[in-house]
Amino acid sequence: MEHKASSNFIKNIINEDLKSGKVDHIITRFPPEPNGYLHIGHAKSIILNFELADEFKGKTHLRFDDTNPVKEDTEYVESIKEDVTWLGYKWDELFFASDYFEEMYNRAVLLIKKGKAYVCDSTAEEIRKMRGSLIEVGQKSPYRDRSVEENLELFERMRQGEFKDGQKVLRAKIDMDSPNINMRDPVLYRIAHANHHNTGDKWCIYPMYDFAHPLEDAIEGVTHSICTLEFEDHRPLYDWVIRECEMEKVPHQYEFARLNITNTVMSKRKLKQLVDEHVVDGWDDPRMPTISGLRRKGYTPEAIRSFAREIGVAKADSVVDSKMLEFFIREDLKLKAPRTMAVLEPLKVVITNYPADQVEMLEAEINSENPEMGTRQIPFSREIYIEQDDFMENPPAKYFRLFPGNEVRLKNAYFIKCNDIVKDEAGKVIELHCTYDPETKSGTGFTGRKVKGTIHWVEASQAVPAEFRQYEPLILDQEEDDDTSFLEHINPNSLEIVQGFVEANIKDSKPQDKFQFFRHGYFNVDPLSLKQGKLIFNRIVSLKSSFQLNK
Repeated sequence: MEHKASSNFIKNIINEDLKSGKVDHIITRFPPEPNGYLHIGHAKSIILNFELADEFKGKTHLRFDDTNPVKEDTEYVESIKEDVTWLGYKWDELFFASDYFEEMYNRAVLLIKKGKAYVCDSTAEEIRKMRGSLIEVGQKSPYRDRSVEENLELFERMRQGEFKDGQKVLRAKIDMDSPNINMRDPVLYRIAHANHHNTGDKWCIYPMYDFAHPLEDAIEGVTHSICTLEFEDHRPLYDWVIRECEMEKVPHQYEFARLNITNTVMSKRKLKQLVDEHVVDGWDDPRMPTISGLRRKGYTPEAIRSFAREIGVAKADSVVDSKMLEFFIREDLKLKAPRTMAVLEPLKVVITNYPADQVEMLEAEINSENPEMGTRQIPFSREIYIEQDDFMENPPAKYFRLFPGNEVRLKNAYFIKCNDIVKDEAGKVIELHCTYDPETKSGTGFTGRKVKGTIHWVEASQAVPAEFRQYEPLILDQEEDDDTSFLEHINPNSLEIVQGFVEANIKDSKPQDKFQFFRHGYFNVDPLSLKQGKLIFNRIVSLKSSFQLNK
């Protein structure tokens, strides 16, 4: 789908800022904390920031907001780089917040000297209570009036590691009566004796996000700091830090609606819980909304970019139907993916009047909607596999597939008629005996009679064994922010694994190769295929949906 740049309120702001001379160039940034893998919500932010900068001939920074050593890891840093690159974007500069720790410390010292920050001995719980609520004003800390000299000494001793975790914090001195709770003497620094992935053991005090983030933007010269709506109430604090720390460059924060999708967890904390509690088999489990999970499932960067552009940029939160994302992967694959046949739950068919030692090659289009992809050769012989649910011994009315005495067309092959069935000791049908009509070969223009049913199949002697993984939403429909019952809404049927066969012509498929299996949907070769030495296919999406994109 071709990219059509559409207007939005942030783009209008940038246009006005350039026109008025407020800025003469554009710098955006994507600033993830490396404490987990990115998900589809982050993809929206990535696409927005990179494409805004690209449209206005500016730059985009990739910055790791690594100010919490307890939760962060190099594994996450590398996964984020991979995801951004896979989505099709290249950052102009790569930064780590931890590279600015010395300057952040100096700016905190400046605040102390100005009487704008103080060291507080209160516990986290005491600070929480002192901050009050939306209907109660805050209470001043008993340590709020410490002298500048005492605060400087204590802050230096914090840096030197003289105090235990949680024993002291540095707080801004702003306004305990402010209607905005974020302005009621927020914590700027906390003690954490933990090894940092980038700075090692150099530091034992770390800046809080609300202090570090505006400083990072200012140091890098970011012009438009774009974040989601939950940070709107933090903007006064963002501006306060920039102003009181006397930063030379003054960035501005703008908020847009975060992405919410039906039946989808959009919380990195909850996604980590799913991984840690082994509800899924890792961050890249195809049931996860992580970019790596979507990639492994078979989504393409083109589909994700088209999806993000279509939902646009708004100021109000809303929930997007997950079927919209599926719409875009279908749109992307329908002209790209080779079409072939796969039998997921096989039932053997013996064509009793077909020569026992003969294998003939039939010709079929690779993609009927894209003739330029050419044709493929399909082997056909006396024994084939069909789907178990394409046969019924005692069918209901208007059942047009195979049953005793009925005739159907084999896709790209012949008419066959079911004559006999073979059952096991339990009474289950395990084999069909059929006859074929050699005059009915596909492509010959046969018009002698018509059948109402067409079924797919795979030739038995050259069939390639394969595992098929079919997915449903991991989370049953619920409000995503419902913390109390989050794990109670796990879908027990989110993954079904079956063993079947695919056509011989795709036996050498590689990970991330994508196919449309007749009647089943679009499938992707899982990277696990290499490790397990067999073809494993993830169903990306079914063939049809009731979803319609409104234009």
